[in-house]
Amino acid sequence: MIDLYTASTPNGWKASVTLEELGLPYNVHAIALQKNEQKEPAFLKINPNGRIPAIVDRDEGDFAVFESGAIMLYLAEKTGRLMPADAKGRSRVVQWLMFQMGGVGPMMGQANVFFRYFPEKIQPAIDRYQNESKRLFTVLDGHLADNEYLAGDYSIADIANWCWVRTHKWSGVEIDDLPHLQRWLDAIAARPAAQKGIAVPVDLAALQKGDGEEAKKFAEEARKMVQR
Repeated sequence: MIDLYTASTPNGWKASVTLEELGLPYNVHAIALQKNEQKEPAFLKINPNGRIPAIVDRDEGDFAVFESGAIMLYLAEKTGRLMPADAKGRSRVVQWLMFQMGGVGPMMGQANVFFRYFPEKIQPAIDRYQNESKRLFTVLDGHLADNEYLAGDYSIADIANWCWVRTHKWSGVEIDDLPHLQRWLDAIAARPAAQKGIAVPVDLAALQKGDGEEAKKFAEEARKMVQR
């Protein structure tokens, strides 16, 4: 059994979607970021960095894994699925996984901070992170023009990038001019495991459009968290 410590964020979804796709049994422990539960001593024993997600594999002597990408790699290698066994195939998956971890995630995350969360609107910073997010989306679109998925068959690379890119409106970035990216987003969104995974621990579907009172309330809570 896997214990998943998580919250409803793109990085959190990377772990829960992967678990759903692999069909692994897991228990969800929702971490209330607004209450700073990720900084409590009990959680820091699992992840000394104080971030979600993290897992504890009870079947492997309570083995803890933190960092979303590391969790995905661990689970894929544990099951022998969502990752090719050959060196070149594995490398292709890891390359696109690192593309998300080093580019898409950080750039969209900063776009969220400056576009959504900071009360001061610093336009050069907003432009910088939105433009870089759009550039990375364009890279994905170009690759997907000739490929159904990012690295051959559907893999953890697709899950990682999808969990972030699907929230593009929250970052204030439109993708109407990127048809291959939209096709790929829709294809993964239709997968039952993906649908279940993004509802863990709670379903934030009402926030996806980025407007309305619920979205404003969520942004206000997030503002408090990013300033800690």
